[in-house]
Amino acid sequence: MDDDDADYMQGSDDEDYDFDYSDNDDGNESGSADVENMYYVAKSKKEDNPELALKEFRAIVDQEEEKGDWGFKALKQSTKLLFLTLRRPHDALKTYEELLTYTKSAVTRNYSEKTINGILDYVGGGKGGPIEVEILEKFYQATKKALEEAKNDRLSAKTNLKLAKLWLDRKEYSRLSKLIRDLHAATAASSDADDQSQRGTQLLEIYALEIQMYNETKNYKKLKEIYNASNNVRSAIPHPRIMGVIKECGGKMWMGERQWNRASEDFFESFRNYDEAGSPQRIQVLKYLVLANMLTGSEVNPFDSQETKPYKNDPQIKAMTDLVDAYQRREVHSAEKILKDNRSTIMDDPFIRSYIGELLRSLRTQYLIDLIKPYTRLELSFLAKQLGVDIQEVEELLIGLILEGKVEGKIDQVGMRLELDRHQSLEKKRYAALTKWTEALEGVHGAVVGKTAVTSRSDPTGMLGGEGFREERW
Repeated sequence: MDDDDADYMQGSDDEDYDFDYSDNDDGNESGSADVENMYYVAKSKKEDNPELALKEFRAIVDQEEEKGDWGFKALKQSTKLLFLTLRRPHDALKTYEELLTYTKSAVTRNYSEKTINGILDYVGGGKGGPIEVEILEKFYQATKKALEEAKNDRLSAKTNLKLAKLWLDRKEYSRLSKLIRDLHAATAASSDADDQSQRGTQLLEIYALEIQMYNETKNYKKLKEIYNASNNVRSAIPHPRIMGVIKECGGKMWMGERQWNRASEDFFESFRNYDEAGSPQRIQVLKYLVLANMLTGSEVNPFDSQETKPYKNDPQIKAMTDLVDAYQRREVHSAEKILKDNRSTIMDDPFIRSYIGELLRSLRTQYLIDLIKPYTRLELSFLAKQLGVDIQEVEELLIGLILEGKVEGKIDQVGMRLELDRHQSLEKKRYAALTKWTEALEGVHGAVVGKTAVTSRSDPTGMLGGEGFREERW
């Protein structure tokens, strides 16, 4: 990011960097020394007297006989003053529309693109306070019209993607859906057949926006369609952040289908891409990865990998590492305490919170299996006390274990006891072993009979089966 962009993002007015990409490096200055002096004098008054600075910037624009660089810079500063300092977005829009007319010939294409991107980032970022959606849309419509006239398809596509991201952030899903359709149509109609990678990359950017929209609106059928389509895109060189978004939504999709292993794989890929892009979202996705890994029941610590190890002691991750340790040791009470004490870093995330019940159920189930091993009969009240839950929940957990065949026994609902049938379990094991042994003997018998039949058919006279033949074989 150059200095001018940095000014838009940070709102710094300390020096000549704001909204200027290179005030001191103008090879083709269109204004005289007087115009240049007027520009810097006006600029120096922005903080103390913005209204006066605005008038002086306007004087520069009016003084130029032909549209030139200093007029462009003056309009750029005026747009910023009106939008950020004076909070007059309608007037800022008028100034911006006038600035766009300079992009055809007054300034270089690269310089104008940087300026347009900077202004749209600034306006869309909300740094000028709340702005009406209609005004915001007019900024983008004016930009798109100017770019179409200039036949700048590349920047036009980037502008549409930027607007789509804005509608997504603002949850303007109807506007987003229409824009996504337009983006798909423009990408399909692109005549740049020589650069398939650019088209593929742009398609993945569209899919990333689309998959987020379907994830937020809980349209999981469409989400899966877009996810599968994104996996089929070839000849693309996407930014790692884009793949991070797609894989994160894919992981959430698999979690919804209770396919913990696939979710874990996608979350890992998402984390790796976010980490490469330097995105702060990597921390949140790492939490999702840890959650999915625990739900798989895996004994492998997710922080053992080279990519995740550096984050093991991160303050936002520490609670999750402690939770993993408690889970692997089957310490249900420790896990519950960690969740209670770290609400802000774990439970405040709606996605994580929606699966904590499943995680605790898995942990309590494992705890129950270990707890009942030495016994033949236990009171449900005792088990409930050990788990710290009510009797009804213990009963539900035990019924599930019995139906799954993980516990041999039955529940006496009158006496509210669990009765384990160790003898029946042993008999079942013996029966299974005998059955296996019998099947093996039958297999040997069948092979012998089959071999005898073959020999009879190949030697009807019986000569090969004589005593002399047997002695010769031995």
